[in-house]
Amino acid sequence: MAREPDSALRWAALLVLATLGTAVMAATNPGVVARITQKGLDYACQQGVAVLQKELEKIKIPDFSGSFKIKYLGKGRYSFYSMVIRGFQLPSSQIRLVPNKGLDLSIRNANVKISGKWKARKKFLKTKGNFDLGMEGISISAGLELGFDPASGLPTATCSSCSNHIESVSVRISGGKLGWLIQLFHKKIESSIRKTMASKICQIVTSSVSSKLQSYLKTLRVTTKIDKVSGINYSLVAAPIATANNLDWQLKGEFFSVAHPSPPPFTSPALDFPANHDRMVFLGISDYFFNTAGFVYQQAGVLHLTITDNMIPKRSRIRLTTTFLGTLIPQVAKMFPDRPVQFNIWASSPPHLTMLPTGLVFTPALEIQAFAVLPNSSLASLFVLHLNTNASMEVNATADRLVGKLSLDTLLLELKHSDVGPFSVVVLQAIMNYVLPITVIPRINERLEEGFPLPLPANIRLFNLVLQSHQNFLLFGADVHYG
Repeated sequence: MAREPDSALRWAALLVLATLGTAVMAATNPGVVARITQKGLDYACQQGVAVLQKELEKIKIPDFSGSFKIKYLGKGRYSFYSMVIRGFQLPSSQIRLVPNKGLDLSIRNANVKISGKWKARKKFLKTKGNFDLGMEGISISAGLELGFDPASGLPTATCSSCSNHIESVSVRISGGKLGWLIQLFHKKIESSIRKTMASKICQIVTSSVSSKLQSYLKTLRVTTKIDKVSGINYSLVAAPIATANNLDWQLKGEFFSVAHPSPPPFTSPALDFPANHDRMVFLGISDYFFNTAGFVYQQAGVLHLTITDNMIPKRSRIRLTTTFLGTLIPQVAKMFPDRPVQFNIWASSPPHLTMLPTGLVFTPALEIQAFAVLPNSSLASLFVLHLNTNASMEVNATADRLVGKLSLDTLLLELKHSDVGPFSVVVLQAIMNYVLPITVIPRINERLEEGFPLPLPANIRLFNLVLQSHQNFLLFGADVHYG
């Protein structure tokens, strides 16, 4: 069974999904756009109010005492103490979007039950007993303002307003010989506890937002290191925007170099979200996000691979040897008889991913240099090829990560340089069509299957995912589970 989430985290579910939102109104377009719908806010409200209920049940009610005077009987004193809340029910709650302002939390028809002890003294006569108090028709209203810290890129949350109202209070006193006297002062008792509870309720709501919720929002990892080469920047770039139907925030959404962080030489396109509200959250990932990854890795010089004959299945008729290549390019076998051949492959420019309504097209520009491996292990250059490739990219998401899969569609060869004399690259087409899918593509897919973390705060998992490809971006829709 899953561990019960810490109350500080569960209370934060009031706005946990809001950390996914982004607005599309800043001067610099975000690389990643996320959106929470009213359906998502309703779920967050359920989670947050469940924790708020527990926080309200922790309210401490101070003891209070007073004196009474009854004609012919004289003066006496009474006190109420050991008061505890036995239950604080919040049956009806709602979070409402307030365009250009934030969120309003409203709770209606709440009730609370309190029990405690009383004692009274009239001269030498002492008596005591128990009492039960009920409050009905409690309403709570709070304004929640969301922002961001430009220095850290982290979201912020404050309680901009809070008010509450208690419709009715009733007291039932039992026990003691002077219990009938205490009943005479029930209005004073009710008034005192009403005043205490009215002040405490908004204190709890405000402190929950300013401490627990704010602490939880900091669990959004605005920067995540992927490996020794790159990291992802998910920092917020603007304050959140509430519209009539959604809560939107902006995230930078770009890869950066760990060794030499600097902005990429291109910008993100504007993302035009479709009107769709059948999921709790929507996450739009621009092609800018993926292309910054290609830029960082290509600039770092790590997009290269060495292919040797031992990477080719033994049953294959195609071999990376000068003997086999000599059947296609005779001068190779003549110049370097019976030697192993090695292919060095690298990206000559940053690979580019294009997103279209019809799908994703990946166009890496590759260079291949062929070498003959000499008896002393030195390399003799044979030729250099330029490869223009078109590949299909399939992108998906798991509960918390972005994953992908690459498939090679077309491959066009161009001879850039030859050390073995002129030859037609057509004779190498079959080799490249065979070698790349069984050597290069699996290496890429192995990394893509590991995936990259999504911009999710703690304890959030996505399910019921849908994926749509649009112009310049992918749109993920998902429902959310917290815990």
